[in-house]
Amino acid sequence: MNHKDKSKKNLTALIIEDEKDICFLLSNILQKNNLIVNYVHSLTAGIASLKKHEPNILFLDNYLPDGFGMEFITYVKKEHVATKIIMVTAHDTPEDRKNALQNGANVFISKPFTSEQIKNALENLYAS
Repeated sequence: MNHKDKSKKNLTALIIEDEKDICFLLSNILQKNNLIVNYVHSLTAGIASLKKHEPNILFLDNYLPDGFGMEFITYVKKEHVATKIIMVTAHDTPEDRKNALQNGANVFISKPFTSEQIKNALENLYAS
């Protein structure tokens, strides 16, 4: 088994995203890349899901019905240290990008995204 195969084997992902279409699209891309995927539509549901099973990767939207993903990054980094965070948002300003990365996001991806961008982000997260 080469390094690339090993890097994504049995990885789990949680998507916190209020748009169901984005959840389905992202889930499909991740499953095609051999990840086990779960998704929820709010930060509150995200906290409950994180407590049940800590994922390897969290895909996080910024504007959610019960708060901002940007502020949630700090909670995740404190309570679920091993979880890597990929912020996926339509609101891509230089300030948002900078804040997300400074708060602890590993990757920042703008919507709309391509399957290639998601695949590259996964490979970059586990390329060491």
